[in-house]
Amino acid sequence: MKRTEEFSSFFYSQYFADGLRITLGSIVPIMICALIGEFITGTLISLGALIVGLSDTPGAPSHRRMGMIYCTILCIFTVVITALLNNSLIAMTLAIGTLSFLFSMFAVFNARAATVGTMCVLIMLINVDDIYTFKEELTYLLYFIIGACWYMIISMSLTQVRPYRLAQQELSETILHVADYIRLKANFYDIKQNLDNNYLKLIDKQVIVNIHQENVRNILFQSKRSIKDTTKEGRYLTLIFTDIVDLFEQSMTTHYDYETIRNNYGETGILEQIKDLLYKVTHELDNLAYKINANKTPRPVYDFDMEMENIRYTIEKLDEKEKINSIPLKKILINIRIILQQVREIYHYSQFKAIKVQDEDTIDTKKFIKTDLINWQNFKDNISIKSSIFRHALRMGIVLSATYFILNLFQYSNFGTYWILLTILVILKPGFGLTKERNLQRLGGTIIGGIIGAIILITIEDVSIRFVLLIFFFLVAYSLFRINYIMAVIFMTPYVLIMLSFMGMNTFEIAQERILDTFLGGTIAFLSSYIIFPNWESFQIKSNMKNLLVANYHYLAQALKLLSGKPLPVTDYKLARKDVYIASANMGSTFQRLLTEPKWRQQITKEVNKFVILNHIFSSYSATLLTQLKESENINFNNDHLKSLLKTLQNLEKTTQSLELESTHTLTPINSIDKITHIAIDSDEAKLITDQLQFLIKISADLQKITTEIIFKEVQAVEESSTNEKKI
Repeated sequence: MKRTEEFSSFFYSQYFADGLRITLGSIVPIMICALIGEFITGTLISLGALIVGLSDTPGAPSHRRMGMIYCTILCIFTVVITALLNNSLIAMTLAIGTLSFLFSMFAVFNARAATVGTMCVLIMLINVDDIYTFKEELTYLLYFIIGACWYMIISMSLTQVRPYRLAQQELSETILHVADYIRLKANFYDIKQNLDNNYLKLIDKQVIVNIHQENVRNILFQSKRSIKDTTKEGRYLTLIFTDIVDLFEQSMTTHYDYETIRNNYGETGILEQIKDLLYKVTHELDNLAYKINANKTPRPVYDFDMEMENIRYTIEKLDEKEKINSIPLKKILINIRIILQQVREIYHYSQFKAIKVQDEDTIDTKKFIKTDLINWQNFKDNISIKSSIFRHALRMGIVLSATYFILNLFQYSNFGTYWILLTILVILKPGFGLTKERNLQRLGGTIIGGIIGAIILITIEDVSIRFVLLIFFFLVAYSLFRINYIMAVIFMTPYVLIMLSFMGMNTFEIAQERILDTFLGGTIAFLSSYIIFPNWESFQIKSNMKNLLVANYHYLAQALKLLSGKPLPVTDYKLARKDVYIASANMGSTFQRLLTEPKWRQQITKEVNKFVILNHIFSSYSATLLTQLKESENINFNNDHLKSLLKTLQNLEKTTQSLELESTHTLTPINSIDKITHIAIDSDEAKLITDQLQFLIKISADLQKITTEIIFKEVQAVEESSTNEKKI
């Protein structure tokens, strides 16, 4: 049943919507022009729609609109420059190097600007030939502008008709990934699962959850006027998102010493019950996501009251008859009950009952989104060989211009030159690991897709059937580009071959050439990422470590306000929590890319792995402590709690200072605290807070120790790297 839901949900997803929108914008001009005998003109118009469509990434409507406009303007500028310089090999080589560097530097602004920059480089590569006159180039540019405007009309019209649809789709995707996160948490209660492997999967999933949460924030909060304030659907989605973020945090607080829990309760059977219950919670979230995505009213699938009661009875039985300490199990059950209550609240919203917009409006949403879209100071700051973006931009400019120059010296075919340059553009990424992965995917996808395309051309001669298949391959390819690159390439290759067959070309010969060109382009991209200004992930480790430590420091420091009896502003608390999620995601991504680098670059892998896991545990226990403090009364707090918290913060401060790096995050140390003046009681809750703080002290000390080891080995790795690079 779940597989059926997943399959049907894909057709409601943003990925399929993107593919359908790009297909509509690109194929319709071809169909119309083909009917009047102007097939080539149709392809030129569709190119404009395709380029602008690829730049139309998810986000707030205003950002999408400006992104498409900037993409069109910059592409026009690029085509004009290319047309003027095409007759001179030297001038064109210098232009390719300069423009590729400049457009690759757009990544310093944001992801949308980076995509626009890539589209500008792509349109430049498409036009690097001298077979057309300047007047013809301008005519083709006019067709490009028509296609770009046509796509913008489609995209903006759909946004006006359904302004909340993209937010709906992105929110659904977020809920699915939160469900996956809880599913991984449930695996901790499965004694057959390896703890360390599950931790790594959990951290990977946290990275993905963070990405989608950021997307939803930008869409909802940047679109406040267009959807949230004027429609019930917009308010509904905003409230659900707020609760999903809180639910995700609550799932993080369900963190314990799982090894001890397995040892103590593994043979009782209670852990299997807890795992099954959590799995059902994830199925409930999956159901919620599918219904929201399909724009249907979600209805609960399970009634958890009986199962919760059964687990509670089993715990009491263990406590009474088996004489086993059941306090940890009771804590777990309490956390699950809170998660279930949050799920019920979301279903309550889905019935459009008592939607309290005022609660959401108490949060300053502007602080949660990035408004400085184009920050030129950031551009200037990255003009340094230490910047990974600068190194990538230099590499891109050098490789594309040098390849173009050499291929033209050897009089390589125009289309072959374009395909090799396109392969380099697509494959060459800032990090070595990403370049290596994309290289294998591109080559494998091209070979498989080429075989499929050849079979179709051999067995199917009917032009109408081929055209239907062309549309199908195009639609699927652009629906999968953001989620499964190799499958997208597999479907895109037959599309290209079928398209070329309509132009009367020898498709089998072209297929062989394209596979060879892909191999050459991939080889050049791979070698250049290894030799030309290589950007090893170990260069970023210390910076990401410091940012994560600073984020954890500021997050845990929120507890001082609660212990001191001061109110905790909701906005400050959620901003600190958001920073921890982002820093954790960046650290997790860096570690995963580190694992794909050459073995001689992985000398600190084990230590970084331990650091990532310890930080995840620390963040989880910080969330647990903050939740506990928010729900406790002041009489349970004492000065020993303050001292323990201050000790933990001091450990983090010392660890951060040991990294000795400039960071995007700055740590403002807390030097003094207000002592507690009221008389504290010696309660079970006070003891629980004491235990949590003592554990945080231990974890912070472990972080300090492992950081020292990483710094020492990282210095050794840099020295060895310099030696190896000199040898190469």
